[in-house]
Amino acid sequence: MMYQNGNPRLLLSILWVFIILNFFARDIHELGRPGMLEQMISGTIDGVEITEMLMLLGGIMIEIPILMTVLALQLPHGINRWANIGVGVLTMVMIVSMNLKPDLDNVFFMGIQLIALIAIVGIAWQWRAS
Repeated sequence: MMYQNGNPRLLLSILWVFIILNFFARDIHELGRPGMLEQMISGTIDGVEITEMLMLLGGIMIEIPILMTVLALQLPHGINRWANIGVGVLTMVMIVSMNLKPDLDNVFFMGIQLIALIAIVGIAWQWRAS
């Protein structure tokens, strides 16, 4: 098993925290890109107008992994297992779909997050009730 007799709940929660930290690291890292601050002030980033709806969707996108840090520790086994599988796959789709024209640093962060998400799905898939 991927979690080596450890606590799968704790490992899943830690991996969700790792993914969240990578979201924040990528976003902070983007601030150093030439012209990014000016684009943020203008309200249009890489040709995309930043609307209230887009901000709401971004908030939901980050809130889901934040919620999973708690749910991975609290949900009953069966629901927990399927929630981690489902949300893990959904988060993979969100990450890939938001990086249609990624630069090298975005590919790096996306790769790290996808590896962690694959680990989450794998751990949850193999997790059997004790």
